[in-house]
Amino acid sequence: MALQVFAAATRGNELKSAFRQFAGALTAVAVFSGIVNILGLTGSLYMLQVYDRVMPSHSVPTLVGITIIAVFLYAVYGLLDFVRLRLLVRIGNALDQKLHGKAFAASLLLPLSAGQEGSRIQPIRDLDQIRSFVSGSGPTAFFDLPWIPFYLVIIYMLHPSLGLLATLGAVVIVLLTLVAEGLARAPSRRASESIVARTSCSDAGRRNAEVIRAMGLSNRFGRLWSEQSLRFLQDQRRVFDVIGATGALSRTFRMMLQSLMLGLGAYLVMAGEASSGVIIASSIMLGRSLAPVDVALANWKGFISARRSYEQLSRTLNAFFEQRQPMALPRPQHTLSVEGLTVTAPGQQNALIQNVSFTLQAGTGLGVIGPSASGKSTLVRSIVGAWPSLRGTVRLDNAALEQWDPEALGRDIGYLPQAIELFDGTVAENICRFDRDADPKDILAAARTAGIDRMILRLADGFQTRIGEGGSALSAGQRQLVGLARALYGEPFLVVLDEPNSNLDADGDVALAAAIQGVRQRGGIVIVVAHRPSALANLDQVLVMAGGTLQAFGPKEEVLASITRPSVHTQQPAAHAALRQTSTVVPLHDRK
Repeated sequence: MALQVFAAATRGNELKSAFRQFAGALTAVAVFSGIVNILGLTGSLYMLQVYDRVMPSHSVPTLVGITIIAVFLYAVYGLLDFVRLRLLVRIGNALDQKLHGKAFAASLLLPLSAGQEGSRIQPIRDLDQIRSFVSGSGPTAFFDLPWIPFYLVIIYMLHPSLGLLATLGAVVIVLLTLVAEGLARAPSRRASESIVARTSCSDAGRRNAEVIRAMGLSNRFGRLWSEQSLRFLQDQRRVFDVIGATGALSRTFRMMLQSLMLGLGAYLVMAGEASSGVIIASSIMLGRSLAPVDVALANWKGFISARRSYEQLSRTLNAFFEQRQPMALPRPQHTLSVEGLTVTAPGQQNALIQNVSFTLQAGTGLGVIGPSASGKSTLVRSIVGAWPSLRGTVRLDNAALEQWDPEALGRDIGYLPQAIELFDGTVAENICRFDRDADPKDILAAARTAGIDRMILRLADGFQTRIGEGGSALSAGQRQLVGLARALYGEPFLVVLDEPNSNLDADGDVALAAAIQGVRQRGGIVIVVAHRPSALANLDQVLVMAGGTLQAFGPKEEVLASITRPSVHTQQPAAHAALRQTSTVVPLHDRK
């Protein structure tokens, strides 16, 4: 039943197939639930025998015998109930283990495809919500609900009038449950959205704590946080009000119904239509039949959240993992081709660059220059596959990026973005991209190529120095050089560096120029986004961007000469402005 409820929530295949793999375990839970519900008759039948057999006959042996049987049945009941709860916990954990890798991968891909909107979708949180619900007592209610008619039939067998009253009461309580579902759906959706916004606000404050402190923004940001928290609390209050009201109404009605059952049973006994044991037995059976409804109402908020998470996670996984596995291709070693490339920011519609085309051969070094917001960083993000193209294609050795397996292609792409993000780990782990099978010789070679090996050895623990989250233990220049070494690790064919010397001193510029020359000499391709003339050293091609379009492309000397020639100024003002901006930036020095 629980599996059907989940599966019916969406038509996605990825998550449904994961649940199907646990169909056997869920069937076992269903079987145990059936036995548990049959054993749930123990109390009512025991009281029926006590009042109808033991009390009139005053037979102590009969009382001892049925008591021993009842104790044994209760023990079996408790054991099976315990086993099914343990099974649900293990199903939830196994489901998490099967999907957590894909959920994490989807969380990495969402910002690249949906931009800021992607932060509202949190696959890991959705998977945690599903696992938490599956591992709790909530699913047991769905396995027990189909047994309500079974208890009602038994009550009918005691007396039709009792069965009719129990049926009417069960119908009312089920209707209350459905009303709770309808009323809680919209508030629950808003509560889920508000908690995501609240979490995003908190994360933004933590990431920008230095700016908030230095610029006196604590109170203002605190007001934003308070507004998000107030909205979240209001949405949560509405959900709990709906569920609490329906739950209280259901419990009150159930208690009243049990009293009515006792009263009707007493009337039937006085009328000679039922035995005295029927009074207690029918009341116990009614309570046992409606117990799953109480459990369902108690877990209703969790069920609504889990259902919403199921739908969202299913859509997310299907969007990212329905593609067929690409065929293995040989490592690229000849050309990079950009054909009619048009790119927009993730989650946006306006194109940032349009119709950019060029081709680079092995051993080429390309410098990309242009004024701010000309599309330089957008271009290189698309070239390395971080941002998908709206139109056009990026090819390595004639194969489009989509034809490559991303993990395999990652070996042959080295990328140093403007915002250098290092991870909490050692220097060596960051350089080798956390490859557990990395050869120390390759790590040392990448550090030497980046000209950072001596600096690393001067650290407290050398290559095993832990750098903290974001590389906080290193200076800006050191982080940039470690990022450069990471980009050069494994001698990738394509190395893309976005403003690689923004935090470097003169020695760093020399190391950067040597690294660029080294990549070219071994037959790789280097693309450097430059705002400082020193970054153009050892490059032989220049591409000028302005207004999101390619203004000039060709040999460095020819392009620079053409855009600085006076007669060309009026024809290429954007390119001239690009060169002027590139040549007037004051070098920055590394500061701790």
